[in-house]
This record gives sequence, C-alpha cells and structure tokens, in this order.
Amino acid sequence: MKTPTRIVIGADHAGFDLKEALKAYLNELGYSIVDKGAFEKNNDDDYPDFIMPVAREVASDPEHSRGIVIGGSGQGEAIDANRVKGIRAAVYYGDPEKSADLGASIIKLSREHNDSNILSLGARFLSVDEAKEAVLLWLNTAFSGDERHVRRIAKLDI
Repeated sequence: MKTPTRIVIGADHAGFDLKEALKAYLNELGYSIVDKGAFEKNNDDDYPDFIMPVAREVASDPEHSRGIVIGGSGQGEAIDANRVKGIRAAVYYGDPEKSADLGASIIKLSREHNDSNILSLGARFLSVDEAKEAVLLWLNTAFSGDERHVRRIAKLDI
C-alpha cells in the first residue's frame, strides 16, 4: 500500500503541544491534516472525545488515511482507538533505557506485521524530535503483505 497523504490527528491536553508540533511538521512534508482536537489546552478534557473521532475517520477510509493519537502515555488512547472495528493502533512512547534501534524495530514491526493504521504516542515520554522520527519511520514503513500477517489481521475483526 502506498503511504497515505491524509493524516487524521487528535490529542487530549497532555498531547496537545506535541500534536500542534506534529501538525506543522507533517504539513511541511506535504501531508493533508485532519485535526479532530483538542483545539485548546484544557486539563479537564477527556481523551475519548478526541481519539474516537480519529479512529472512526481512519476506519471509514483506511486506504487513504492513517491516524496519529497523542496522550500522556498513549496507552489509553490506543485502547480507545482499538475499540473501532478495522483499527490497529500501536503505542510508542520511546524507552530511554533501550537503544534507538529497539524503538525503530517496534515501530517498523507494527507496520510490517500488523499493518497498524494509527500510531499512539506518549507525549510525556517523547521529545518533539523523537516523535517526528517515530512518525516518519511509521509513515514510511509498508505492510509486508505476507500471507501469515494478512491471515492474522483478518482474525482481529470477527
């Protein structure tokens, strides 16, 4: 599958600043951005209000779009997104105790083996530069299409 040019993005208050930085970066790279909020930093907001719309939009047009969701750890956001049929959200929040190669492997495998269509980022654990690197690697890694991976993914939405 060709890399989609449309990125649907959403974040709660914890991910708001990183979302804004990534939007600018992705615009510079020529991606079309659909922002599902938050549109202002509000410490009382709830991540499902912004993450579920991202997941639904990506699921409605999986061939042409991917999503990026951002929260404090990215865990709750991925759990929320994965409730939508057809979504395969993978969490990445880096790991300062491990090598960068491990992080790269996690991101690549989420695409190559699982055809992840949403990347969930933990803003409290990533710098803007680390997030940019992760997003770029994720967007530029293709699904392998191997029969065994296709078969396994097909079992997820039954």
